[in-house]
Amino acid sequence: MIVTFVDTGVLIAASRGQGDIARRAMAILDDPKRSFASSAFVKLEALPMPTFHGRETEIAFFNAFFDRVPHWPDSDDEVVERAFEEASAAGLAALDALHVAAARITGAEVLITTEKRSKAFHRVKSIKVETISTAADGDANTG
Repeated sequence: MIVTFVDTGVLIAASRGQGDIARRAMAILDDPKRSFASSAFVKLEALPMPTFHGRETEIAFFNAFFDRVPHWPDSDDEVVERAFEEASAAGLAALDALHVAAARITGAEVLITTEKRSKAFHRVKSIKVETISTAADGDANTG
């Protein structure tokens, strides 16, 4: 199994189910060769808006994903400490750094994002980062 950490943009793209980026996101989430890692920070980024707006289908989609995730960090404090290091090394925004740190702590082999290749995520050296974004998607940052 490939332990895979998906950032929130991948979950949002998959939940909306429109276009090529949604198909690529679902292909990752449906890949039987993958086991997933996540964190409280992905939940924090994914769930509040659909909850506030009562988008029950989206909430159910996210919760179904989180329910099948076997790899979670043991300590959010450790994630925050490591995130500071990641942000400083690659010039990452706070949530992106938290995702990278959580991915590393959970033993993920790859972090998959919707961020374009020109974004800071792709300067990260501590974990393999892949994008499902293409030039044809425009700004695919859905998170």
